[in-house]
Amino acid sequence: MLTETTSEPVYLVANGDLRQSANVLCWPAQRALEEHLTRALELIGRPVRRAHELDAAKGHGFIDSQRRGIDVFRSIPAEAPVIVAEAVWQYSHHVLGGLRTHRGPILLVANWSGTYPGLVGMLNLGASLTKADVRYSSLWSVDFTDDWAVEGLRTWLETGVLHHPLDHVHDLPPLDGADADVALGRELANALLRDKAIIGVFDEGCMGMSNAIVEDELLNAIGIYKERLSQSALYAEMRNVRDEEAGAAMAWLDTAGLAFDLGTDEREELTQAQVLTQLKMYVAAVRIADDFGLDAVGIQYQQGLKDLTPASDLVEGLLNNVERPPVTSRDGARVLYDDEAIPHFNEVDECAAIDALATNRIWKALGLDPATTLHDVRWGEDFGDEFVWTFMISGSVPASHNGGYAHSYSKRQPPMFFPLGGGTLSGVSKAGEIVWSRVYIEDGALQIDLGRGRALDLPLEETRRRLELTTPQWPIMHAVLHGVSRDQLMAKHKANHLQVAYATDATTADRALLAKAAFFDALGVGVRLCGVR
Repeated sequence: MLTETTSEPVYLVANGDLRQSANVLCWPAQRALEEHLTRALELIGRPVRRAHELDAAKGHGFIDSQRRGIDVFRSIPAEAPVIVAEAVWQYSHHVLGGLRTHRGPILLVANWSGTYPGLVGMLNLGASLTKADVRYSSLWSVDFTDDWAVEGLRTWLETGVLHHPLDHVHDLPPLDGADADVALGRELANALLRDKAIIGVFDEGCMGMSNAIVEDELLNAIGIYKERLSQSALYAEMRNVRDEEAGAAMAWLDTAGLAFDLGTDEREELTQAQVLTQLKMYVAAVRIADDFGLDAVGIQYQQGLKDLTPASDLVEGLLNNVERPPVTSRDGARVLYDDEAIPHFNEVDECAAIDALATNRIWKALGLDPATTLHDVRWGEDFGDEFVWTFMISGSVPASHNGGYAHSYSKRQPPMFFPLGGGTLSGVSKAGEIVWSRVYIEDGALQIDLGRGRALDLPLEETRRRLELTTPQWPIMHAVLHGVSRDQLMAKHKANHLQVAYATDATTADRALLAKAAFFDALGVGVRLCGVR
């Protein structure tokens, strides 16, 4: 039992990116978070000891590698309270080794800000710890001066744990097998178990996301198998795509209305050469998918491929859309995956792969647009009398989520993350009814959280404000989740990512959610309904 009167220090850890450019640029935000947090802890009466110092040569104070993380945790007493404070995106595997064996209480903390993805990083680390069966607590605040956050710190210091209310979460009740949507979900699940599916994995472990790797034993049990592919093979195949093929794809996109924000400075602007290289990757990915009979594709891109070629994001958005530039077989005899979306699981998030594959099949069976994508749970604020989330992913959504290519645009990826550039497939997600979900691993088993919501069409000035407060190059969704508050989602969600798909109206979205719940229940996946019954 910890008490606030003890002189025992709280050890502060700051985990960072693997990319040094990101660590240097984001360091001031991290430093501000640590100052706010330290002030709050000292006012409660607990001293703070930073577990690792600023590296003046590197220009930041982050843990920036797995080796560094392991070495840092050797210096922390095994029973001491540890706070991992995050104002930025972080690579969870840097600190996972130390946290796995740490015996003292662990608190994950993030500042409530959209400027850098600290909330996203905290959610990923928490999900990775959940998968590893490591006990932890989490807390978030704008500046840790509000009573809710201060009392949360005090509770954790006194007890070693901090529980948040989860009364919005409901176990799936028994389903009526005579219901048509329940029957559909079960039928599609049985078909997956019988016929099986293959997901193409272009290298695993993107950006340290341990939670995004699903072991074969869990995948195979629900009828899904991995085709392990190398990104070097994708790059090699890109070199076999003719210039004329990439040019034809770009002409198709121009005709469809996708607005490319082109310039001439390769270091800072999106260039036509970058886009054409991306479209070679698109053609190569589709051909490799055909070679191996893949049902879904995941491209890691970071790390490794980013040092060879422009970003994969435009590719990912195209693959997830039914309407996209046609790709033929190498001999030109066949159009590959004609009139089909090829589910792409961004950042090789294999939990998202399961979800995207299921959504694609259920939505098609219901006659709905099967375009699906994942967003980061980036941030949010009140707008009017509702809390409106800013969901945002690093580069692409299917064009249909924006209302089509004519409502979409492509901007250069930020040089901080993407040195060789490449375009996004961005836009503001259209207003409409959505089903949201997340597959994750807890207690050694696959689980899924399911919920409903709606995407909003906010005023242009509010959209611009939110883009400027986050990453203006990236696609954005304004979303309200039914029956789930800000703090409830943060307390329960076991991922940095959240999967979304549209339905034509509220009644149809409810039907799709029911079919999806029945699908996963039939596979033996634990189903939780969040905010809905």
